[in-house]
Amino acid sequence: MTLLSAPVEYVPTGRLRISGLPRLARRHPLVVIGGGLLALLIVLALAAPLYAGDPLNMDPFKRLQPPSAEMWFGSDNLGRDVFARTIFGARISLMVGLLSAAGAALGGVLIGVIAGYNRGFDNIVMRVMDGLMSIPTILLAIALISLTGPGIAILIVAITIPQMPSVSRLVRSAVLSVRERPYVEAALCGGARLPKVLWRHILPSTIPSLMVQSAIVCADAILTEAGLSFLGVGVPPEIPSWGNMISSSRLYLAIAPLTVFAPGICLAVTVLAVNLLGDGLRDLFDPRAKRRRR
Repeated sequence: MTLLSAPVEYVPTGRLRISGLPRLARRHPLVVIGGGLLALLIVLALAAPLYAGDPLNMDPFKRLQPPSAEMWFGSDNLGRDVFARTIFGARISLMVGLLSAAGAALGGVLIGVIAGYNRGFDNIVMRVMDGLMSIPTILLAIALISLTGPGIAILIVAITIPQMPSVSRLVRSAVLSVRERPYVEAALCGGARLPKVLWRHILPSTIPSLMVQSAIVCADAILTEAGLSFLGVGVPPEIPSWGNMISSSRLYLAIAPLTVFAPGICLAVTVLAVNLLGDGLRDLFDPRAKRRRR
């Protein structure tokens, strides 16, 4: 039996073997801290109807009230519960961030893999990606939203499209570095079809860098959604969002500071959690990156 006729199986080097959460927390604390904070925020957002009250209920007689047992963070200028609106606003930010990251990852992987193996497709599509990267994300999102009007679905699409070029370029570079390796050539010479080689040997090598980039995209998407909502072109005003909460309450900062600080702090903590998770994943998949920062 020759070497090329033997079954070829790619086993990634440095595969992570975790015996338990304490060992993971000791070796990679950023993953645990960031992932724990993000998981807690997701649970609080999903369980919001069980404890947070009605974020849309308005009581003109309770405008700009201080924190109390009834309204933990006080009320805004329309008499709405700031705590309920903050918790329900987490749903919008997390949904937009996670779905935008997932959409950018799927689209970027598809474009990057094809561009890495098809030179003609690469020359055309990657120039389009370069053009998209030269346009500021918020301006492109505003242009797309202005064509259809504000809404959560169009907001996710408007954020996903500008984020796809960075993901596709990352995947393309990973494919170009892997496709010439001996195990890939051996699989092709052994009769394996190209789709199978892409699925079994090339795509797994892009997963670590893709996960780190997806965390960056998620944090950027959350900030972009907040910025667009603050400008009034994000989610509709009747839907609680951290961005439009800060925008509508900024004039009452001196009277009711929690109307601005509550969504602002939640936004900062969420972005911090995602960034910590991304940094931890980078150290997890590439220990050399951690040693270089020391």
